[in-house]
Amino acid sequence: MKIAYIGTYPPRECGIGTFTQNLTKSMLDIDDKGLHRNEILVVAMNDGNQKYDYPPEVKLQISQEQQTDYLEAANFINLSGADICILEHEFGIYGGLGGIYILPLLHRLEIPCIVTLHTILDSPSYNEKAILKEICKMADKIVVMSHKAISFLTTIYDIPQAKIVLIEHGVPDIHFNRLAAKTEFKFTKKKLILTFGFIGRNKGIETVIRALPKIIEKHPETLYIILGKTHPNVFRHEGEEYRNFLKLLIKNLNLQSHVLMLNEFIDETELFKYLSACDIYITPYLNEAQITSGTLSYAMGAGCAIVSTPYWHAAELLTEERGKLFDFNNSEELAAILNQLLGQPKILKQIQANAYAYGKNVTWPKIGKKYLHLSNSLLSFPKQKVDKKETIIDLLLLPPFSLNHIKRLTDDTGIIQHAKFGIPNLKEGYCLDDNARALLMVLMTYKQKKDETALEFMPIYLSYIHYMQNKDGSFRNFLSFNRNFLDEVGSEDSFGRTIWALGYLIGNAPNDAYYQTGKLVFFDAVPNFEKLQSIRSIANTIIGICYYLKTNSTDENMLAILKSLSAKLVHQYEISHSEDWKWFELLLAYDNGVLPLALLHSAQIIPDKKVIDIAMITMEFLEEHTLKDGTLSVIGNDKWYTKDGERSFFAQQPIDAMAMVLMFHQAFILTGNKEYLTKLFDSFMWFLGENDLRMSLYDFETKGCCDGFENYGVNRNQGAESSLAYLISHLTVLKAYEEFYQYDDLTTITKDKAL
Repeated sequence: MKIAYIGTYPPRECGIGTFTQNLTKSMLDIDDKGLHRNEILVVAMNDGNQKYDYPPEVKLQISQEQQTDYLEAANFINLSGADICILEHEFGIYGGLGGIYILPLLHRLEIPCIVTLHTILDSPSYNEKAILKEICKMADKIVVMSHKAISFLTTIYDIPQAKIVLIEHGVPDIHFNRLAAKTEFKFTKKKLILTFGFIGRNKGIETVIRALPKIIEKHPETLYIILGKTHPNVFRHEGEEYRNFLKLLIKNLNLQSHVLMLNEFIDETELFKYLSACDIYITPYLNEAQITSGTLSYAMGAGCAIVSTPYWHAAELLTEERGKLFDFNNSEELAAILNQLLGQPKILKQIQANAYAYGKNVTWPKIGKKYLHLSNSLLSFPKQKVDKKETIIDLLLLPPFSLNHIKRLTDDTGIIQHAKFGIPNLKEGYCLDDNARALLMVLMTYKQKKDETALEFMPIYLSYIHYMQNKDGSFRNFLSFNRNFLDEVGSEDSFGRTIWALGYLIGNAPNDAYYQTGKLVFFDAVPNFEKLQSIRSIANTIIGICYYLKTNSTDENMLAILKSLSAKLVHQYEISHSEDWKWFELLLAYDNGVLPLALLHSAQIIPDKKVIDIAMITMEFLEEHTLKDGTLSVIGNDKWYTKDGERSFFAQQPIDAMAMVLMFHQAFILTGNKEYLTKLFDSFMWFLGENDLRMSLYDFETKGCCDGFENYGVNRNQGAESSLAYLISHLTVLKAYEEFYQYDDLTTITKDKAL
């Protein structure tokens, strides 16, 4: 049997990775001659931009936030000759909101799949519940490690019990003599208490430290060892804040000689030596929401006397006198239990013996045989076909997402607005339009891909916007390369695009500093909202207001402004349209899709029948004139398209294609109609050659986007507007692909529901 595994894997320091490696080794099924009966291959999950020197069994790597990696992995597994796939599931190791990127991979697998669930939430969010249900739907068997997990899956997630298999967490078959281990560590005169694993605030280690003074009064030889590094995700965002807090607590309680903090991630042999040496093992977690604990299982396997808070796995595992429980955050109760155990060696040894007896039954060789038996039972029956959702979006047709050209165009002032081919044209300086678009793009990038470069660029673009704001809340637009203002007040279009970006920022800020700055600039601009005359500026402003209201829905004043601006677009349509011309003005000009897009956003906030009717009618009118047989042909800016005249096919520009992508995306969000995803993807492919000239505007060498095409061919200049339009469209495709799986059962607003 050839088995494919998906999960984290050493040398990445991760508990799931250790589990995956142990499982692969235990399923090799070594015969009497020492030969492997089974073959393994591993698809390893990488976090962020980290790279690891993996062992030979790792045949492919997935970058957590790179959606196309998941699709390539599915193809690789299907073509590898693997008979069965085993997926280790933990929300935090897969990309997208709630780890949703794993769904397309499972969707494409053509072999039976076993999913091991390491986390099951009792109060999941809508997304978490939907994603886990979909994973369980596509899995052929689901492995859990506790009875509580079975109860959760059947009652909360409606998973059939027949699909669920209980296989305990495996433990290494490693044993040391307790006295010998203590002697090696020179702890023979100590009563050792141990906690190991990644360090983070949810581990509750401070509870043990606060209990120590009362323990030391009766047992002055007590030493508490805290063995483990700070969790990588915690360290990445908070540094050593928690560890430093613990150090300060130890110092304030004068416990320096009774607490040893070892900031290490050690191998299993060394770990079991520590477990064998300790008298008592403690897991003092702060809440009950942990369905599986590898550290608890390891301590049980090593025959430790365990004292724990009653989180789910501990409450189940420590029955039958295999350990003691104390209440969350209760240092007093913990001190009493520890004093009792340390003062009564017979009770302590009995608990250790009970734990050891249990641990002998869950060693990895025995657990591996259970997984093998499950795998063989699946392979003995034909794989049942599951109805799978299909989408026209093919991410493998997309070039890798890259900010290289944006880096080239950006300096410490902002993004340069124009380029000569792929080189910044410094003579043209900067403009507000592009810095607003750039802010929107990097916010979307960071939200979608957690790209650190995007995070670095945010303050540059936001600073430019702030710098260009006048005292009355309006904005200048143009700034020369030597930082001289080139206008007093910018265009209404640039104002609207800026409000769009600021509204999006308020709802998606990566930290409070950006949120507060964005909110300040946004509200300084509010007095100008109802002065706007340009319908495109009104449309852009509506979109910004809608993004703001998604996270500030109780702002009645802003809601009133939204209704007023939406009414202006409705009025403009009513005075301009006719039976054969269903549009907001007597011509189709530039950035046309933004007009129905704005009403589609507005309809999501204020479900007014007239607003949504006009949004759908004008969208269909624009589609009729620009999207034929799956190919987008946007209105050219050469002569545009006047009613009763001829449309222009040349000077087609990327912002028009972007507006179409965004329009169809919002239509999908609003209606749930998957046909709009097809139209969205067809519109995006305009950038990659599905256009009137059948030439790609995306430059695979520079990673920029050309400024459009004329009758003579492609305009090879790659300014900020064009490249940002491409990147925003690319990110929207990624988001739409994710939402296709995420919102299958989403309650949507349709024309009828808008009533």
